[in-house]
Amino acid sequence: MSNIKVILVGMTSVGKTNMINILSGRQFQSSILSTTSSSYVEKKMNIDNKKYNLQIWDTAGQEKFRSLTKIFIKDSRIVIFVYDISSKKSFEEVDYWVNIVKEILGDKPVFGLAGNKKDLFLEEEVDEKDGIKKAEEIGAIFKLTSAKTKYGINELMEQLLREYIRKLKDGEIDYDNNCYKLDNKISHKKRKCCNK
Repeated sequence: MSNIKVILVGMTSVGKTNMINILSGRQFQSSILSTTSSSYVEKKMNIDNKKYNLQIWDTAGQEKFRSLTKIFIKDSRIVIFVYDISSKKSFEEVDYWVNIVKEILGDKPVFGLAGNKKDLFLEEEVDEKDGIKKAEEIGAIFKLTSAKTKYGINELMEQLLREYIRKLKDGEIDYDNNCYKLDNKISHKKRKCCNK
């Protein structure tokens, strides 16, 4: 069974922990403490009769813990950027997280963008069109989600896993050799974190 590291990043209180609760089969918690470190849960998914084991990491969004979060980004295969549709600030912070992830991993991971807390549509500060546009800019798969109603979370995860599988099958990325396939040419890319 293939092990795939997935990480959720975003500003504090956007709902990352509750999204992971839903993915792991747990219940939504209306009152939850802010994540102060990083931890993961495992989720098994079956795609086209093949089993995959996802290690889904929760990270701290608070500024004082961000240097620690960078450590856990390493080796992620799928990255989900999360914002709260009722918080424009959390949406604006997506760019910060994209820059951090790309600095560490380049464009290798499959990117997802989740506009979470869809249930708070009456308090919406970020239009769905803006989310779609941002996803196009960063090369991500976009989905509105709600941990409270369980809307869209498992569907987004399946879409991202299928895209990851497609990239591997098409030879676009060779994780074992740390290569990218660009226009039928193999480009070896070294990252600073590889030399540590």
